[in-house]
Amino acid sequence: MFTPGFSFTVRATDGHARAGELVTPHGLVPTPTFMPVGTQGSVKGLTPDEVASTGARVVLGNTYHLWLRPGPELVRAMGRLHGFARWPHAMLTDSGGFQAFSLAQGDNPRAGTSRVVAGAKIDEDGVTFRSHLDGSKRHMSPEESMRVQGLLGADIAMQLDECPPLGGDGVRDRKGIEGAVARTTRWAHRCLEVWRRDHRPAGQALFGIVQGGTFRDLRIAHAEELDAIEDGFDGLALGGFSVGEPIPMMYEALAEVAHRLDPARPRYLMGVGTPPDLLEGIEHGIDMFDCVLPTRNARNGQALTRFGKVNVKQARFRDDPSPLDPECGCLCCAGGYSRAYLRHLFVAGEMLVLRLLSVHNLWLYGELVRDARAAIAEGRYAAFKRAWLERWASGV
Repeated sequence: MFTPGFSFTVRATDGHARAGELVTPHGLVPTPTFMPVGTQGSVKGLTPDEVASTGARVVLGNTYHLWLRPGPELVRAMGRLHGFARWPHAMLTDSGGFQAFSLAQGDNPRAGTSRVVAGAKIDEDGVTFRSHLDGSKRHMSPEESMRVQGLLGADIAMQLDECPPLGGDGVRDRKGIEGAVARTTRWAHRCLEVWRRDHRPAGQALFGIVQGGTFRDLRIAHAEELDAIEDGFDGLALGGFSVGEPIPMMYEALAEVAHRLDPARPRYLMGVGTPPDLLEGIEHGIDMFDCVLPTRNARNGQALTRFGKVNVKQARFRDDPSPLDPECGCLCCAGGYSRAYLRHLFVAGEMLVLRLLSVHNLWLYGELVRDARAAIAEGRYAAFKRAWLERWASGV
């Protein structure tokens, strides 16, 4: 890695799967790792201590939302994101681009052109759109994304990239993807210029983002292009997955692309996903994951266990005295909270159940990546993955 204070070391491999250590200014992060999403500077409903108790050592902050409210200048004045959120471990911020781009729906963009859809304009300089909070006009360029992330002060920042929308048939057209890849590369150089000048000296790492949809040749070529940038990124991410494409297509692309990313740098799969997704990504060499799924599903009454999903809203749990998972060591299960009690809380609209399910789901993810690291070190990852998936599908 190019930024002082950061390093990445692979400690063990098993096929393409690898266990390693990412060193940051806010501590060591064992990999593979799952990063809970703290959109507004908070993992919804949980204290930093509760999040850390699940094994999480990186939390993701959302640049778009923090840019709009409370504003990066205030966050900086309050001790940057670490001090503001009272999170003592490593942090990562996304570029803000995904949320801005999601305001524009329609035909895929073409490099060198602009498009105006639903009030958002995407062109070579970035994306111009209306705030979802107050309707004010906003412009996110590569330079602005880097400025905002510098003020937020997370350990790791992300380049601004272009993630084109899916077509009506659930796939993307190749020409649109080629344009997104080319524009992402041009924006990568602009982000790197600002980062080298202003942020790397301050100790903030920067990751690049590989695009290409499910076109594996485009993904591989783009990864090689970003790998080759001299004095370039500290890590590389795969963006634009898990946005509506068929899961088998994503898995096929991961199998061909993930292990081709520079082995000396951490590999990050953005916005993915379910426990099976993590197991698949780890098999192909992914080191870092984030997703809102475990906490968002918890807030909708769904617990994720080693034997599948448990919807506590269901009437069959009305008089069930058992915990969600008798083998789980989380605050909810080890604390003896029954399924009957959890259902009662959810039906009654009590906030406690949302917190308990959120802690439980994050604990499951923390346990999954911890056990995966051990399996890789012992050379038994394939058997571990197979057994985990069999139990996940068992529903017992």
